[in-house]
Amino acid sequence: MKERDYLEDLAEIRMMMQRSSKFLSLSGWAGIMAGIYALLGAYMAYMLFNFRPSDILYEAPDTGKLILLGSIILIVSIGTAMLLSRQRAQKKGESAWNSTSRRMLIAMAVPLLTGGLIILVLLSYELAAFLIPVSLVSYGMALFNAGHFTFREVQMLGICQSALGILALIFIPYSVLIWAVGFGLMNMVYGIYIHLKYER
Repeated sequence: MKERDYLEDLAEIRMMMQRSSKFLSLSGWAGIMAGIYALLGAYMAYMLFNFRPSDILYEAPDTGKLILLGSIILIVSIGTAMLLSRQRAQKKGESAWNSTSRRMLIAMAVPLLTGGLIILVLLSYELAAFLIPVSLVSYGMALFNAGHFTFREVQMLGICQSALGILALIFIPYSVLIWAVGFGLMNMVYGIYIHLKYER
């Protein structure tokens, strides 16, 4: 009987330590919704704004609409993630804004801001064809860093996104499709997996 009590105590201590060092309120639905937003954005960039990376290697596009579209997708995705994560944390009786979530956001901010600055430089030189590879790699590195503070699957997603970014750099004519796979399908698959494994 005492041995069972010890095991239960150890399990409870382990759970408390994990809660204090890991942010476990990420919502799988946030990944799914971000994937849907990204697929819609890729469709709009390709069909409505005529974004053709193979062509713009030689001819500068009107990047204003692309920047606006990308900004809207980013803001809506972040807003959705924050809202759903806060709701999940409240259901678990926890706070979504704590020292662990702050450390996670700081770890993500470094590669994201670096990637954003590189994108601005590329735009200043009218090298819009390289926006997609840079955005995928910087997003992937941000996710890899975030994986130290939350589900380990986030790190795997980050590695996949970075690999897709390198692939988009090699195959620039297909980079819009690769971006849709990375930001769209990969986020959706991740979100479904997280939902089924941790939220059911």
